[in-house]
This record gives sequence, C-alpha cells and structure tokens, in this order.
Amino acid sequence: MAMPARRILQLGDPLLRVVSEPVACPAHTHLLVRDLRATLRDFRARHGFGRGISAVQIGEPLRVIYIETTDFTGPLINPVLEQQSAETFRLWDECFSFPNLLVYLERSVTVRVRYQDLLGEWRTVEASAALSELLQHELDHLDGVLAVDRAIDRNSLATREEYERRYRGNAGPPSVGRNVF
Repeated sequence: MAMPARRILQLGDPLLRVVSEPVACPAHTHLLVRDLRATLRDFRARHGFGRGISAVQIGEPLRVIYIETTDFTGPLINPVLEQQSAETFRLWDECFSFPNLLVYLERSVTVRVRYQDLLGEWRTVEASAALSELLQHELDHLDGVLAVDRAIDRNSLATREEYERRYRGNAGPPSVGRNVF
C-alpha cells in the first residue's frame, strides 16, 4: 500500500539548516525511501517540476536523497561528493522548499558522488549537466545549505511569476534548472 506524500518543509523552517546525520544501516531506510518517492511524485504532479528530494525536506535529517531522472533513479544513502569540476555554469534553480522562488546560481559542470544503495553496497555515480546540478542541489540540502545561499548576487532572486513575465520566450538568463539541458 502506497503511503501518502509527506509535508515538505518550507524556507524558514530551522530544520532545513541542520546538517543531516549519516545512516547507520541503509537497509533500514526502505520506509523513508518510499515516503521520499511518494512525496516527489506528488509534488511533481501538483507543480509540474521535480526530480529529486532530500530526507531533511520531509523532516528527517538523515543523509538520504531520492532522485528520478532519465539518467538516474533511486536512493543515494550517505552520499559523498568525491570530485567536482572547476568548470561551472549558471542557471535559475528551483526548490520544493520554496517552489515560487527561483535563484540564479552557479554549479560545477561535472561531479562524482559515492553513495550506498539500500543493501549498503558502495557505488559511484559520475554526472554532468542536469544530473550534476541536481546532485549538487540535493547534497547541499544534506549540509543545511539552500539555493538562496548560493545566489550569485542580490539580483539573483525572482518569484516564479516575475521570472515567467521577464524571461520566458525572451533572450535572457538561462531557464530554470529542469530546462537547462
């Protein structure tokens, strides 16, 4: 039986600033991963975007991320950023914890992340482009860092409404993260 989606913590909730704790036994995260999957899918159905979510966003400050993309689907438990390129790109980022706010920021083009699967086996994912950006975003959540902390400057914030009015269909800053690549 599928569990209902959980509430996503919103900008201003102090738990979003907590550094998440490592998971001692990855096999014990099945219910948490199920809830992350349900919450991601519910959010995407209601808002039209969403590729990943961290456990802290549903009130569980544990080092667990769940991702659904064409390049990678599944949980990353105890993920560690092993390498990131010096080469960067800029994009408008969006987040479940502030869905009506976009942040213009910079991310590394490529990353390598080591993580455990549900069986506790260590694996590695090498990512570029959109998956790289997503992994960096979710790893930031695990460290209590939000996209707003990475804004390029004080003009790098826009409500979704203002972004749509100002940039959609015009030659302007790149589109939001889900459309960059």
